[in-house]
Amino acid sequence: MKKLLGIGSRIEHSEFGKGVVTNVDAKMYWVTFIDNGLETIPLDDDFEIIEASDDDLDTVSFYEVEQSLRSILKKWSDITEIVPIADKYKGGTMVLRPKDANLSIKEIPIDTFFHKIVMLRDRLRVMEQKINSSKVLEEQDKIDLQQYITRCYGSLTTFNVLFKNNSQQFKGDSSK
Repeated sequence: MKKLLGIGSRIEHSEFGKGVVTNVDAKMYWVTFIDNGLETIPLDDDFEIIEASDDDLDTVSFYEVEQSLRSILKKWSDITEIVPIADKYKGGTMVLRPKDANLSIKEIPIDTFFHKIVMLRDRLRVMEQKINSSKVLEEQDKIDLQQYITRCYGSLTTFNVLFKNNSQQFKGDSSK
């Protein structure tokens, strides 16, 4: 395995080109590439080191602290995260073509549709949190309502193809 690079190291990646390491954790480098923006790459990925900075990181990276803070804020507020659409669909259009050729076709920007899907997902999450923290609902009622929400997530998995990050996709009940 290569020596762990520190923040500020410059690399040239076989796929993304030249970039600078902006964060490191136990598994990944966060690299800002000149032509491709921010990407995460595995520590053992194929790249050439242009200039190495010493690894002077603490055991907890800034990224891990940020993720913990985001998790706390998400749990206790209505703040929504930025959810990127898959690159291949950015700027695309959905076309709804009626069976009857005499009726007009409806075109919807995929970005608009995706935003609505993300808003629905976020509202389901807030509802889920409110149900789970309710002092009025009985435990069985909470379980029943949670099952409906899980089924809603399952019904929405069709739209996972639109999400850039797998971690932000809908997850249904995989036991069925």
